[in-house]
Amino acid sequence: MNMLSGDLIHLGLADAGIIALLGYGVVFLGLIFLMIVVILLGKAFSAAGKKKAAAPAPVEETVEEAPKPVAPGAAGELKLHNVEPKIAAMLMAIVADKLGKPLNELRFISIKEVE
Repeated sequence: MNMLSGDLIHLGLADAGIIALLGYGVVFLGLIFLMIVVILLGKAFSAAGKKKAAAPAPVEETVEEAPKPVAPGAAGELKLHNVEPKIAAMLMAIVADKLGKPLNELRFISIKEVE
């Protein structure tokens, strides 16, 4: 049978199955090879990163840190009286929604459960 003449090759079910299994095997071997390469490169780069980190850093003068600034729009401390923080957060969100204002523009001083 001449392949160049345009004739089709008729394979039996067993031959087609073997060719498919060989194809799957080649693909999986390629994937395993790529996985090994990626793991080895990851270990090589992490080892190189550790070597750079091991170099002693220059010693700087210790400066007393100023207190961290409060986020823009934050209103300070909130006192909760017999209220869980989750419930307080929901209440503040509801109030902000009903007023139509962003939460960071409102100031809550304390939240107390009324019995």
